[in-house]
Amino acid sequence: MAAGKSGNKKILVIEDDRELIDLLQLHLTAEGYQVAAAADGEAGLLAFQSGNYGMVILDWMLPSMSGIDVLREIRINDSRTPVLMLTARSEETDKVLGLELGCDDYLTKPFSIRELTARIKVLHRRIERAEEMARISSGDRILDLGTLKIDHGKRKVQINGEPVQLTVKEYDLLYTLASRPGRTYSRRQLLDIVWDQDSDVYEHTVNSHVNRLRNKVEDNPNRPRLILTVWGIGYRFTEEFL
Repeated sequence: MAAGKSGNKKILVIEDDRELIDLLQLHLTAEGYQVAAAADGEAGLLAFQSGNYGMVILDWMLPSMSGIDVLREIRINDSRTPVLMLTARSEETDKVLGLELGCDDYLTKPFSIRELTARIKVLHRRIERAEEMARISSGDRILDLGTLKIDHGKRKVQINGEPVQLTVKEYDLLYTLASRPGRTYSRRQLLDIVWDQDSDVYEHTVNSHVNRLRNKVEDNPNRPRLILTVWGIGYRFTEEFL
């Protein structure tokens, strides 16, 4: 059964056009994805059920079993794995049917590979953001990190036993980093997790919030020990307290 995890770079392509399969495998492999393919609906469903895929690219018109029927079967036991449907059908009713049955996006043929890869990246970011926000909001977790203490159930922060007043975004940014010490987040990832990905915010927004956060939680903001910069990428929380 598919894992449906955002970090899973394996994509299953269920498509009966051999030339299109070859084209997708060529370009998606170049983007860092692992691509498997099936040429009919029954084979595609079997591959999905026996594999571990982070996404499915599914053609509407397939031999042996239609893409819509494959989608129905996938959604019986798996509601998480993103499914992007490809079709030559442009009618609005068809698009609505696909979305109602659980596909996450819909691309009408002919399409550009550039648009396809962009949509795949958006789907991965959307799933990652949902997973991170679910983790952030779950449980009454207390993080004890040296001089820094975070009571997530109460959304309260203390430094050396003294309360620290943070804005909502500052708190979410701090907790995202501190709950995964050592993990590097890109600025784009932090925008997608802490801010709504559709909001009109930019990567410098993350920088300015990190600077304000450091002024509130670091002994010396000019030489931070907690929130560390990973040059050219983003930020991570120190592993010193693991």
